[in-house]
Amino acid sequence: MKSIISTDKAPSAIGTYSQAVKVNNTVYLSGQIPLIAETMEVVEGDFSAQAEQVFKNLVAVCEAAGGEINDMVKVNIFLTDLSNFATVNEIMSRYFTQPYPARAAVQVSRLPKDVAIEIDGILELPSVN
Repeated sequence: MKSIISTDKAPSAIGTYSQAVKVNNTVYLSGQIPLIAETMEVVEGDFSAQAEQVFKNLVAVCEAAGGEINDMVKVNIFLTDLSNFATVNEIMSRYFTQPYPARAAVQVSRLPKDVAIEIDGILELPSVN
């Protein structure tokens, strides 16, 4: 049985997808880009500002699913410039504690709205006994 996760604290879906889909205790998060939920505009500032906004959006979707960002077991990071990877690591360290999720990071030629970063992932909700 699957259920759709949606929150107004993260950018609304701008296509034929959901913010996240929950199946049992697993939540599949769609990619988040640095949009501000209230305005649906890209956050102003440099790469750090974009990355920070993406993590804030992920937190909102994780919470809407009944979990927290530290429940993520897999993170996929898409960057238009891999030279920004050290910055991603620094910002990510403020959101995650050990044990860290599995992760992939790849450079892509272009992302929606010409942003510099997009992140998606998988969240495993704690079992309720």
